[in-house]
Amino acid sequence: MQIQDLPYPDPGVPDARSGPHFLWWLWRNQLGGQLKALAWGLLHFVSVSALPFCVGLAVQAVIDRSGTRLALTGGLMALCGTGIAVGDTFLHRAAVTNWITAAARIQQLLARKAARLGSGLTRRVAAGEVVAVSTGDVEKVGWFVEAVSRFTAAALTVVVVCVGLVVYQPALGVVVAVGLPVVALAVLPLLPRATRRADIQREKAGRATELASDTVAGLRVLRGIGGEELFLDRYRRASQEVRHAAVRSARMWSLISAIQVLLPGLLLIAVVWHGIHLARQGRITVGELVTVYSAVMVLNYPLRHFEEIAMAYSFSRPSAKRAARVLSLERSTDADGSRAAEVPGGDLYDPATGLLAPAGRLTAVVCGDPDAAGRLAERLGGHPAEPGPAVLLGGVPLDDLPLDSARTAVLVQDKDPVLLSGSLRELLDVPSSGAVRAEDALTAAQCEDVLDALVQGSLDTADPMDARITERGRSLSGGQRQRLALARSLVTDPEVLVLDEPTSAVDSHTEARIADGLRRLRSGRTTVVFTSSPLLLDRADRIALVHAGEVAAVGVHRELVDTEPRYRAVVTRETDEELATVDADADLAEEGALLGAFDRLEEIEESA
Repeated sequence: MQIQDLPYPDPGVPDARSGPHFLWWLWRNQLGGQLKALAWGLLHFVSVSALPFCVGLAVQAVIDRSGTRLALTGGLMALCGTGIAVGDTFLHRAAVTNWITAAARIQQLLARKAARLGSGLTRRVAAGEVVAVSTGDVEKVGWFVEAVSRFTAAALTVVVVCVGLVVYQPALGVVVAVGLPVVALAVLPLLPRATRRADIQREKAGRATELASDTVAGLRVLRGIGGEELFLDRYRRASQEVRHAAVRSARMWSLISAIQVLLPGLLLIAVVWHGIHLARQGRITVGELVTVYSAVMVLNYPLRHFEEIAMAYSFSRPSAKRAARVLSLERSTDADGSRAAEVPGGDLYDPATGLLAPAGRLTAVVCGDPDAAGRLAERLGGHPAEPGPAVLLGGVPLDDLPLDSARTAVLVQDKDPVLLSGSLRELLDVPSSGAVRAEDALTAAQCEDVLDALVQGSLDTADPMDARITERGRSLSGGQRQRLALARSLVTDPEVLVLDEPTSAVDSHTEARIADGLRRLRSGRTTVVFTSSPLLLDRADRIALVHAGEVAAVGVHRELVDTEPRYRAVVTRETDEELATVDADADLAEEGALLGAFDRLEEIEESA
């Protein structure tokens, strides 16, 4: 896979049992790129390590006054220089390709998982963690995946050089062969502690990032209640904790780096000291001493990759663990379905609650628990939070449909819809039936003032469709964002549209006009609205009261207000005390009626 071929046609099915399993799966799926990087790495490192032998041969040729061997050595050095340049260039190219393609694979896997889980993802994993995995964590994992091939090439080069030195000059080669493993493995006892400190640093940095994102997201509310300084102090403390943790982690890694410098230096001193004694005794030549000395010096370069792979694994392991945790999440239902792809029509029915939304009608659902209402809305869209009986659309279980077909048939807009950054035209450019124009949807959602606000906020355009919407629509009020999201849902024109509190952030006059526009634009289509607004409820064809997880009453607004106390309590916002008073009055009235009836019966008996 080359960078220009991204994205992957199919990123595959990851092994998300643990972080190490996920890293191993990534490496196996990039085996071709890894072998290519390994080959170029071997060319580069072996060419670098061969230079000392060329230098030793050249020195000995000068001592022996052999012009032929000196010319031959010059040719070998030129060949090694070419190998170094070519190997380094293509090693870097292959390593960067492995890094980017591994990161792209993870991002594709995360995007696919988010698309399959939908709103259920943020219920099970914090949104900040998903963002952290898809940004910083993918880079750390990519770093380790590409560093493996370079480390393998460096390790093989060290083995080859050690063997070559033992064959070339056994007296000094044995010293190098014994000392190099000690140098390479000396930092292993320090790695667990360094890893723990790095994990603590990343954990504290993650908490600080989440606190910063929460502060920015709620900045308008914080300004309203004067809580800016409070959250600023919290972020200051969190950032100081991150700084202290980073310093402690840096101290440990600096110690590891110092050991990686100290021990090779001591090995070099030992080789030189021993080599000088051997040269004085005539057991080795000056050229051989220079060769071994230069080889030990050059080996510091591949040995650095031992430290890098330790750091890469230390930083990538928790990142891979977080990625594996997100990728291991599964839907409570099969996303592929057992039926052919189709978009059924008919009544929408939920067996768990008994809720029925007749086809082509506007059905309102009143639920006293907002969280329960949100879960029920997701169930109606085929996104149940937990296993249970499938929702039926025209008698067809949504769970049996492929996910794309189920989402095409039923669209759910939750109470906190997200507006993506871009122009208004791009926002409304969504998969749709084509039956509803963007202008009609904006009019039905009462977005005239929103369009004016977008034009005023854009200096370079007079067409509101080309006006830019900031990230998550932060430049707009809550009611304006809500109406734009409603317009986007109306443009889609699904078979069934489920709206969860679509007008909770607008005033009553606007809400009344939205209710009329919604009823007009969705005429002949099935619409389910979760709301407690009398203005919307009064325009619904059918109202269902859901209490304790079941449909407790069905009717129209005015009828339910008069006959159903629980419905009246939710719609009119009656308190428990008021409701208890009403029930007590009703009981007293009923008791009085019964006593009156008994009195009349006694009078009849006496007269008889």
